[in-house]
Amino acid sequence: MREAIRIEHLSSDYGKDMKILKDVSFTVGEGNSTAILGANGCGKTTLFRCLTGLLPFTGKVEIFGKDIRQLKRDEIARRIALLPQTSGVYFSYTVKECVELGRFVRGVRTSHDREVIDRAMELCGLSDLAQHPVDALSGGQLQRVFLARTIAQEAPVILLDEPTNHLDLRYQNELMEYLKEWEKGQTCLPDGSTCRNTLIGIYHDIGLAAQVSRDVVLMKDGRVLSAGKKEQVLSRERLTDAFDFDVTKALRERQEVLESCLSHS
Repeated sequence: MREAIRIEHLSSDYGKDMKILKDVSFTVGEGNSTAILGANGCGKTTLFRCLTGLLPFTGKVEIFGKDIRQLKRDEIARRIALLPQTSGVYFSYTVKECVELGRFVRGVRTSHDREVIDRAMELCGLSDLAQHPVDALSGGQLQRVFLARTIAQEAPVILLDEPTNHLDLRYQNELMEYLKEWEKGQTCLPDGSTCRNTLIGIYHDIGLAAQVSRDVVLMKDGRVLSAGKKEQVLSRERLTDAFDFDVTKALRERQEVLESCLSHS
């Protein structure tokens, strides 16, 4: 399997003495779905900022074999896109105008750009809302708009930083279904070659991460505690170590309470 992302001995410190990321190394295979898990403050979002070239770092980050520090901003954007935890709405754009912002890096508008925008909106179930102002949408609809904007960037790797934040269960499931559909596709790299779409997501919900991802990178205190297939990484001992409490017990207790409530309904 070709590598979409290779990270070697990555460290970053936000310009301060205390390092946030410490000698992080792992790879993500092309066409794979990988979850980044760990307690708050362990360096997950910092890692994403390094992967998109937004933070300086030592070590190496390669995207489809290209060193990110050898690429210009627009070249990075054609390879990797980020759906952040929160996206602000500062103007009353229409849904379509907001999705069009994902093509900004491409420069001159062509018929292909319009096709990509329409396809991203259709994939995210937004075609009927094209002319609606985004500041009049529900939280779930707005997150779909931001996802369509990210997909319209037409990068083969999408980073998801807590994509289901502030969404109820229905909208969480809908959003992940849209992402699964996108993951089945392919995208052209700048050299003209095609590659399978790749997802890397930060999740607080361990159950959701296990449901949507094949691989897991478990982090603690800025380091990789374990990385590999989810069946190998998501052990009770490793999760307890990463989160400093018995995660498995807490998840089982919640499930038992829910099943008890459902049995009486």
